[in-house]
Amino acid sequence: MTEAEKAASDAALREAFLEMPEYRAARTVLLYVGAGAEPDTRPLIENALAAGKRVALPFIAGPGVMEARAVTDLDLLVPGPYGIPAPAENSGLVPPEALDLVLVPGMAFTGDGHRLGRGGGYYDRYLPQTNALTVALARDFQIVDHIPTDPHDIPVDALIVDGGE
Repeated sequence: MTEAEKAASDAALREAFLEMPEYRAARTVLLYVGAGAEPDTRPLIENALAAGKRVALPFIAGPGVMEARAVTDLDLLVPGPYGIPAPAENSGLVPPEALDLVLVPGMAFTGDGHRLGRGGGYYDRYLPQTNALTVALARDFQIVDHIPTDPHDIPVDALIVDGGE
């Protein structure tokens, strides 16, 4: 994608996410900082903070262990594993049961919500701990017919695609 195409796709994905009634109603959200070719999610984080939502980001607490940690300001993020900005270690823990909505990253998705992550399995281990609605943002070319899955792989509940939902 060109930078202009990526910017247009990012804007379409963000707009669709922000218009979701489930996002608007959510009080506590787990988002992520988009890295590399992923959609730029910083504006989503800023929107949630400005809206008074309790915002958490992923924190790698150990091998295979992810937690949701509270953030109040993007300027307070520190370099995390994989070069992705993350909350500081002393950031407050947000319990999985407190989450209303989780934004889940992925490299590829099927129409029914199965996803190919980066191979660490962090989200697949974390998501069974919460009853939150899970949502992923995808570019239309990331939608594929089939992704090999295992019984422990957790599909997302909703998929927002830059060409539509």
